[in-house]
Amino acid sequence: MPADPAKIKLGDHATIADLERERERMNLNDPLYKRYFYYLNDLSFISVHSDEELKKYKYFTLFSAKSYKLVLKKPYLDKSFKDDRLVSEKIWEAFPNTLILAISSIILAVIIGIPIGVTCAIKKDHFIDRFFSTTSILGMSLPSFFSAILIMWIFAYKLNWLTNLNVIGSLYEVDDLGRGERLSLKNLILPAITLGIRPIAVIVNLTRNSLLESLSSGYVTVAKAKGLSEFNIVVKHALRNSLIPVLTTTSGWFASMLSGAVFVEYIFGWNGIGKLLVDSLENIDIPLAMGLIILIGVCFVFINILVDLMYSILDPRIKID
Repeated sequence: MPADPAKIKLGDHATIADLERERERMNLNDPLYKRYFYYLNDLSFISVHSDEELKKYKYFTLFSAKSYKLVLKKPYLDKSFKDDRLVSEKIWEAFPNTLILAISSIILAVIIGIPIGVTCAIKKDHFIDRFFSTTSILGMSLPSFFSAILIMWIFAYKLNWLTNLNVIGSLYEVDDLGRGERLSLKNLILPAITLGIRPIAVIVNLTRNSLLESLSSGYVTVAKAKGLSEFNIVVKHALRNSLIPVLTTTSGWFASMLSGAVFVEYIFGWNGIGKLLVDSLENIDIPLAMGLIILIGVCFVFINILVDLMYSILDPRIKID
């Protein structure tokens, strides 16, 4: 990677005068701590800027003093080196695609994983339990890039005559007849399955172990002594407590998916933030890569806070002060 961001943006044919002007505009001649402060100032909703700097923002003035203003604005992530578009615009164009893919994958994982995990716990040490326990271990150890290529090769290439699925494609495709973009939900199937394989395996294994622990606890013994049916004991008592570690793990996987399944999106050509991150690194587009990484961090923090709030709903013993 070249050491000079101004040269990355302007290219190898830029003159020395152009490079100097760009370095001045990007504050590259300032010390590192000042550049860091400028970046945080741009990220903040409430920030201080000179009248000249405010030309690039849409803002609401809170306080004004001489040539500086305290303003309320959207976070500013600079412009892309590749096409000079706002980084925030490029991110919000790709983010809905990743959100749809992540939600589809995690719903698939929960719908499949929890019932299988419950079945394995009820049928402990039976053939069904041993089969799914072994399969879940294989699913957890299967790398995403390998499973993506394998699933694509089988279902989109070899069995295309049966599935009619595309090798690559995103949520919206350009119509061959020139009628603009059209929604193509079939392109969601293979990426969602691929992205859901490892969460399914983790949820199966975690649900089984957590439910077995709950079934061996004292309140389950009391429930059995009262004559409650096995269904009521498992579903209404043991399973609810068992879902807390499952929720924790699921939230972590969802945060990872939401922040961009890089391999899956890139291999299937899915236009989400994962593919956008790969493209930004290939093009040495530093502002776009930084903006995407910040978004990934925000997703993890927000989802973890949301999960902490949900704990008290699943288990009344947990109180949030």
